[in-house]
Amino acid sequence: MNWETHFKGKADMRSPFFALTAMTWKYSYSSTVYRNRVAIKLKNDVSIDKTRSWVKWDKIKDPEIRASLLHHEQGHADIQYVLLLEAERVLKNRNYSVSNYKAQISELANQISNYFDTMQRNYDEETEHGSNHKMQARWDDIIQDKIEESRTAMAELQK
Repeated sequence: MNWETHFKGKADMRSPFFALTAMTWKYSYSSTVYRNRVAIKLKNDVSIDKTRSWVKWDKIKDPEIRASLLHHEQGHADIQYVLLLEAERVLKNRNYSVSNYKAQISELANQISNYFDTMQRNYDEETEHGSNHKMQARWDDIIQDKIEESRTAMAELQK
């Protein structure tokens, strides 16, 4: 992640924050029903919405502040990466009911989305948008642990 590539949106001057990272998660699937079982082929993608992500350049002239804030914003992208891994694991590895698998998938996707929206909010609140360096370091560890847990869980399923 870098300022020039990922933060092309117009800054919200009414916002008290120095930057905003707008993230998206998109998923789609195709399904096949065979012998009363549903198999899904999942497409799952996360991205940074560059046109809605912004930075207040006048507030981050100091290189230390700039680096610290970019590190915090990278944490948002890393949380979104965990969402990608978890959505892949959870949505693909379920036995769905033939009669209502679409509703089941939709419900699971909403639960995943809500969980990670809450995590993003908690990340900002607890780190005070990156200004609390002790909590930022704690969240860096939490995020790395979540990435490792998700990768391990996926690897277990592929055995």
